[in-house]
Amino acid sequence: MPIYGKARPVEGGLKAKSGGRGSIGEQWWSRRFIDVLESFADRGRLTRGRTYARKGQVIELRVGAYEVTALVQGSDPEPYEVTIGIDPIQATVWESIEEALASQAVFRARLLAGEMPPEIEDVFAIFGVSLFPRSSTDMHLMCSCPDWGDPCKHTAAVLYLLAEAFDDDPFLILAWHGRTKDDLLAGLRRLEPAEVDPLEIEETPLAERMDDFWAPAAVHDRPPAPPIPPALLLRLLDPPKVKIRRKDLTDVLKPAYEALPDLDQPE
Repeated sequence: MPIYGKARPVEGGLKAKSGGRGSIGEQWWSRRFIDVLESFADRGRLTRGRTYARKGQVIELRVGAYEVTALVQGSDPEPYEVTIGIDPIQATVWESIEEALASQAVFRARLLAGEMPPEIEDVFAIFGVSLFPRSSTDMHLMCSCPDWGDPCKHTAAVLYLLAEAFDDDPFLILAWHGRTKDDLLAGLRRLEPAEVDPLEIEETPLAERMDDFWAPAAVHDRPPAPPIPPALLLRLLDPPKVKIRRKDLTDVLKPAYEALPDLDQPE
């Protein structure tokens, strides 16, 4: 049964950026997370959770490997302790995921530039891992409050703020799954395919290859590469030391680049 009570005011709490009404979460990855939450949770508790998130009732939020912890001030004098856990990914599975990501130049470029390509979900799915929780059973929700709701309003507030944290830093999603940004990017750089030195290629005399010289080359189907966002170039290059009305040139050009259609997309 829901527990009602007037929350004690908090000074300096974490507040949702969407201060008024409307949805929380702007990027596709944070919206995916919110959509899952809103698909199974009680609407009343979600509404109160959004209110808590916007009023700044969450005092602290930390994202660690397979566990998010937070403190939420409710009606009691002491804040409630909230923990949101997920099942760990085996080290061997993570190694396979990193190898798959490193094998695609577009994935490497986007991740190294701080982008979260939508196709990354498919890479995780290949190895039987869901990047985002699919239902309430994929998360272990715990709160020290007396409400047995799943989630209670305190946990809901943390989940909404967690989605906004994903907006600001998509690598927090991967950190929650046990790979920090530094660890992942180091792994991608380490696994990047090395360039082949043409002097090291073993040459076969033409006379020994006459039988297959005129044979048609085998053509292999390749899956289409993920689309490259036009603004990616601005993120990969160092910003020039040019300012327009006290703004960096990249900030001025970004809206124009984002208005362009994705590259490599059919018209």
